[in-house]
Amino acid sequence: MPFLQEHNKQRVKKAIQAAESLTSGEIRVCVERRCSEDVLDRAVFYFKELEMHNTRERNGVLIYLAIDDHKFAIIGDAGINAVVETEFWNKTKEIMRSSFKEGNLVDGVILGIEEAGRALQKYFPYTSDDKNELSDDIYIGND
Repeated sequence: MPFLQEHNKQRVKKAIQAAESLTSGEIRVCVERRCSEDVLDRAVFYFKELEMHNTRERNGVLIYLAIDDHKFAIIGDAGINAVVETEFWNKTKEIMRSSFKEGNLVDGVILGIEEAGRALQKYFPYTSDDKNELSDDIYIGND
């Protein structure tokens, strides 16, 4: 998977770190080859599996990709969902989808990370006592 080449993983990780440097929120990316179920259900499964709901302010965001099946989802925890506008996640998905359609998978994920980061920064700004609660590495799901 070209997406998982080391230089691409590093670009995504750097985007996560840049976004998180401005917020107390947490962003994760989870990638699989295939998703044989509803993509949102699969994203919710990994949200729980990766303990995204265990952040102090319930402000975790997960971007899930099933590369071979061309499926993706972006979901947030209760804290961020309570404050962003209703259409925020759909707008973010459309920004990502535009890049995906042009064949720019990594750039699309980075755009999603940046959008999520801006929302997290607005509602959950960085504080001096913030600690990184979740890994910034891409999680490779089960195939």
